[in-house]
Amino acid sequence: MQSVDQYYPASGRVILHVDMNAFYCSVHEAEDPEQYKGKATAVAGSVEARRGIIVTCSYAARRLGISTGMQVQKALRICPSLMLIKPDFHLYRKYSNAFMQIAYSYTPLLEAVSIDECYLDITGSRQFGTPPEIAEAIQRRILEELGLPCSIGIAPNKLLAKIASDLKKPSGISVLRLRDVPTVLWDKPCNEMFGIGGKTAEKLRKLGIYSIGQLAAADEAMLVGHFGVMGAWLKRAGNGIDHGIVNPQREQSKSIGHTTTLPHDVVGLAEARPILLNLSDQVARRLRKQGLVAAGVQLTIRTPDMKTITRSRQLEAPTESAEDIYKVACDQFARHWKGDKPVRLLGVTLQGLMPKEESAIQLDLFDYERQPKKESLNKAMDMLRNKFGENAVLTAGMLSDSHSARLRNHKERGTSLQKDNLGGADKDID
Repeated sequence: MQSVDQYYPASGRVILHVDMNAFYCSVHEAEDPEQYKGKATAVAGSVEARRGIIVTCSYAARRLGISTGMQVQKALRICPSLMLIKPDFHLYRKYSNAFMQIAYSYTPLLEAVSIDECYLDITGSRQFGTPPEIAEAIQRRILEELGLPCSIGIAPNKLLAKIASDLKKPSGISVLRLRDVPTVLWDKPCNEMFGIGGKTAEKLRKLGIYSIGQLAAADEAMLVGHFGVMGAWLKRAGNGIDHGIVNPQREQSKSIGHTTTLPHDVVGLAEARPILLNLSDQVARRLRKQGLVAAGVQLTIRTPDMKTITRSRQLEAPTESAEDIYKVACDQFARHWKGDKPVRLLGVTLQGLMPKEESAIQLDLFDYERQPKKESLNKAMDMLRNKFGENAVLTAGMLSDSHSARLRNHKERGTSLQKDNLGGADKDID
């Protein structure tokens, strides 16, 4: 009979990666098994208009050819009986908290990396049994208590635990040791290694590196020369080596807000618009910097006699976009403030914050096609501001009428503005 101790190394760690299977669809199935159990389902916004994209789908739908990121219209052509479900983020968070509480009961070293997955360091949890026994207990309890399936990877580090949890889905438990890496991973293409995306894999192919085994054998200096510090990580990853630790979950910001006291009273939405756009841009930038999205927007208005009102609105889906935040702020201003009443202070606060990877940002078809460009533009603008200051990039809407006029005059004369030239930035980015 094998002892518990042999599973726990004298040095090193034992890591579990718990990955919920088709989480959003599984939650709806657990809530209403009579309607959804075993059915081809998909979570997607814009259900009534049959636009947008598939956020996730059940395994029954996947077997029919439906996949995450597919356009809803295409999915319905493949499977006309596909059951579309609108996202319910409150419900998902409830189930997420519940399954993580089960996992937490086996170790306080829990790192939640998204709404449906977490790492556990169970090196000090031998009182609960061997790692496979702990994994089986967690998996069984999540299924029995919550009605949710999950896959679990067991490994000496986070990288291999993540890879192991993907080996058997749904409802699998896999062990991946360092000595298993050559036989399990080395014949696979590089893009199947967690952390290596399509662009990196393409660069590796141009260097003659097609498989994880070839990556493991590659010269580290050469990799560093082409990929910088990431080159050393690539070499380690190819050999299954990862020094990352499991960081217990930290409390995140509950809100992000910014207010500005105006140099003179503002009257009406037309005068408020450039200020609201500036505020929306600033809070959106802080949001992206923390890797978060917001589910609600609050507008703050203060009058010259110091009377303050706040008005909040929930969004249809979480966002990191200044454009979305600005639209809501303007709408709240128009709805709740008379045009002839002066305003001395304005503020925009983002509420209902969550990590971006936990959210299912729903896009219609047009936004889905534009999203990569929008994200690239946001990253470029954020980078410029980090380097040159907040005023390095301004949109025309942030400027006063006189400043906008000067901008147009400069452009007509063919001169360049060092700061207020978003048009120039667009050209450079493209």
